[in-house]
Amino acid sequence: MTPGRTCNDLDSLHFDNRFVRHLPADPEPSNLRRQVSNTCFSRVAPTPVSAPELVAVSPDAAALLDLDEKAWQSDLFAQVFTGNRLLAGMDPFAMCYGGHQFGNWAGQLGDGRAINLGEVINRQGKRWILQLKGAGPTPYSRTADGLAVFRSSTREFLCSEAMFFLGIPTTRALSLTLTGETVERDMFYDGHPEEEPGAVVCRLSPSFIRFGNFQIHGARQETAVLKQLMDYTIRTDFPHLGQPDKDTYIRWFTEVCQATRSLVLHWMRVGFVHGVMNTDNMSILGLTIDYGPYGWLEDYNPVWTPNTTDAHGRRYCFQNQGQVALWNLAQLANAVYPVIGDAAPLKTALEAFSRTFQQGWQTMMAQKLGLARYHPDTDESLIKDLLTLLQAMETDYTLFFRGLADLPFSKTLSDNTVMPVPGPIKEALYQPEKIHQDYEKQLSSWLQQYQKRILQDRLPQKMRSKQMNRQNPLYVLRNYLAQMAIDKAQHNDFSMIHELLEVMKTPYDFQPGKEKFAEKRPEWARNRPGCSMLSCSS
Repeated sequence: MTPGRTCNDLDSLHFDNRFVRHLPADPEPSNLRRQVSNTCFSRVAPTPVSAPELVAVSPDAAALLDLDEKAWQSDLFAQVFTGNRLLAGMDPFAMCYGGHQFGNWAGQLGDGRAINLGEVINRQGKRWILQLKGAGPTPYSRTADGLAVFRSSTREFLCSEAMFFLGIPTTRALSLTLTGETVERDMFYDGHPEEEPGAVVCRLSPSFIRFGNFQIHGARQETAVLKQLMDYTIRTDFPHLGQPDKDTYIRWFTEVCQATRSLVLHWMRVGFVHGVMNTDNMSILGLTIDYGPYGWLEDYNPVWTPNTTDAHGRRYCFQNQGQVALWNLAQLANAVYPVIGDAAPLKTALEAFSRTFQQGWQTMMAQKLGLARYHPDTDESLIKDLLTLLQAMETDYTLFFRGLADLPFSKTLSDNTVMPVPGPIKEALYQPEKIHQDYEKQLSSWLQQYQKRILQDRLPQKMRSKQMNRQNPLYVLRNYLAQMAIDKAQHNDFSMIHELLEVMKTPYDFQPGKEKFAEKRPEWARNRPGCSMLSCSS
């Protein structure tokens, strides 16, 4: 392909398929649910559907494949990315992996409803794996049907792209299609399943390898296959580390730890809660992967989880994400130990994660507050008092920091002065009518503490505000917004899906006419299904 030109012909995509060329395949060709040993993948084709219909495409994700509008407007595009057609060079497969789910070893899991079509090398030489989610059963589907419904597919499509534009490492979403068929799901696990529209999302990633890919071989003592997978991963996705050997493995594990650390800190910066941080949902590249029951903090509640299955134990709540990431990394260390044969450097890498995560969290919170750097003598109490304040009244996490950036502090606040709640902060409160004197005192005290601190940095107000707004988004994909788009789509109106996709491209900038997308959750959405917590039902 000529450099600098896009492609309007899907048949011009260049497939490399390195994963299936270099790793051991399942010798059984039939698509039967079963335990698969000493292998990294099983070849399997998507299941054809009756009426593929393209709902939405991310032009920015399509550009990663050098595809232009003519390519995705073709009938062939809908056929291929719903699973009805294969392009020349595609070699579809499902990966074998295991994992810990909610802290318990679950054994073999694998791609139960994800089918990798192949690996495209774009004109810049970058590798992108095309993966259909919801395109039919695989040998790893167990008792499931391998399908997906429109509501969960819409959420994954929109959130993948929203996260990218927030600057958070993530898999991407190329397309969202309807299948023309229905899928039975029991959304509330209450014995009342319903038929829902079936859908498929095409996901893109340089790699879909998870912690669980290594765990399954470690658990089965398939050390030769484990080493093959480790060597492949380093040569393909971490080539800068050099040829695989013991020292390279250790550097690789250390890098995975730090990439995971950075990812979770990004989540916490914007108030994102993944909801299902099982080890099979942890990317070896430190990407956000597998958007299921995710959500953004509405009111600041550190023990909030978006996952109804996690409502009792709250293992994956907002404040636990760093600790869970460390636990998951320890399971990865256990899995790769048989190849490395030395526990000490793995332990050192895990200890570095703990130390640098705390430092990173402090730096991140200082940046959210517009501080030049974190000073422990003043900022530890400043941040602690703020988090207490946010819980004293039901306070929107996103809008509070945007409102704080707007406060001018044009004159010095007197100590012990109790002031009315400033307008920008009042707008972040879910029940402003319940403001009481004790809260006003607490807020005034904190604002006085904050003003003294920002005066130490001597940053002009405009610069402080600008820096804060680079860290604190105005637009996030709140669950109620996604649900509104899904509700409209049920009447064959996909306009809000397209509008949300566009708005989320510039989440840090005020967009005239789009104010409704930057509002706190309305009261009607407080407890409505799909608007706050979500189930693991697909």
